[in-house]
Amino acid sequence: MAVNPLIFREYDIRGLVETDLTTPDVREIGKGLGTFLKRQGAKRFTVGRDGRLSSERIANDLKEGLVSTGLEITDVGQCPTPVLYFSAPHLSMDGGVMITGSHNPPEFNGIKTALGKTAVYGQQIQEIRSLIERNDYEKASPLPVKSYAILDPYVEFLSKNLKFDRAVRVGMDSGNGVGGSVAPKIFRALGATVFDLYSEVDGRFPNHHPDPTVEKNLTALKKLVAEKNLEVGVGFDGDADRLGAIDQNGKVIWGDQLMTLFARDIVREHPGATVIADVKSSDHFFADVKKHGGNPIMWKTGHALIKNKLWTEKALLAGEMSGHFFFADRYFGFDDGIYAAGRLVEIVSRLGHTLSEELSDLPKAFNTPEIRVDCPDDVKFGLVDKVKAEFKKKGYETVDIDGVRVRFKDGWGLARASNTQPTLVLRFEANSPEGLSRIEDEFKDVLGNEGFTLKTAAGH
Repeated sequence: MAVNPLIFREYDIRGLVETDLTTPDVREIGKGLGTFLKRQGAKRFTVGRDGRLSSERIANDLKEGLVSTGLEITDVGQCPTPVLYFSAPHLSMDGGVMITGSHNPPEFNGIKTALGKTAVYGQQIQEIRSLIERNDYEKASPLPVKSYAILDPYVEFLSKNLKFDRAVRVGMDSGNGVGGSVAPKIFRALGATVFDLYSEVDGRFPNHHPDPTVEKNLTALKKLVAEKNLEVGVGFDGDADRLGAIDQNGKVIWGDQLMTLFARDIVREHPGATVIADVKSSDHFFADVKKHGGNPIMWKTGHALIKNKLWTEKALLAGEMSGHFFFADRYFGFDDGIYAAGRLVEIVSRLGHTLSEELSDLPKAFNTPEIRVDCPDDVKFGLVDKVKAEFKKKGYETVDIDGVRVRFKDGWGLARASNTQPTLVLRFEANSPEGLSRIEDEFKDVLGNEGFTLKTAAGH
């Protein structure tokens, strides 16, 4: 059976539905995944799916492969990815498997796996591919698949875990993703006044692409917040494991700014708490955590890497610019956009002033969004190494935990190779527009010397 080897990515198995995830392909993936999990000592798993038109079929095909290896499977149905994660501790399972295309276009889908408290990623996913290529499978008499309705227990748990001190006026855009099936219900149960958009689950995503960390996808939410005079707007991606947010003025609260709000809240309750953010986050975030008595750690980008680092460092909070937030404070430590939105509204309910006022004491920063530039897989890592070497030769301080982050007297610049695409990822920040342009130009020059052209990026 020739399953496309390119669908075995860094953090999941993902490809085009009609060509890479056919019924025979997915059954083989189920056998390979089931064999890998069995050989890790696991026995009992939940399976969930998002609202994409292909997800139910893929889930059925995958379950057929999983049970052929002797795994005990409980189907928790259509649900957000964080609800699938929740199902494992709730039902005392060894982990869970989610069918989701996340924020990818409708023609894509994927398979994401959690084993215990950590993700299956990297070399583990390549081991699954190798098992399939060798046709090296565990075989057992299939056990019947059980079913469990997980949404109500999740709604009940969040409704008890979160507490709003007053009726916050919230705008909510689920983007026709599966978060719309539960998020408005939870926030209303907690006493919020919710104005929701696109809560109907529709795998075609007819209103806008379900990625709330891209500003153009927040247009309808901004309009709603302005028209209804709301205090905060929140948006979810297709499977609701990521959060995007805007303040009362419709201004985007970027991932590191949300982390600043969450970290202040947690460190106030737990002085000295460790907080982790990815290498794309602002210097002002790390300085603010220190200022408020916390212990900030910069780490690699990637939800699986951040989640694992949370546990090894015994951190109470971790997050990244892409909108994945992990709370070990009062919660399970997995990325949950709905729960993160709840923690944000908790903060709003207690502040006594607006979100923009709460963040107004941060130093003014001028930065670019994440800049993604096409770069072949066989070139990108070597190119980043050359950039690092060149800046070190020039005498700059560099941080190389994930690509290279170069420190300047008035800001920083980042170049890293994407783990999931043939892409070079860059981001720049400075204390002034002039500083931002200068740092960008320095990176342009270094990249240009290596034969790589970088177009000018517009800063926020």
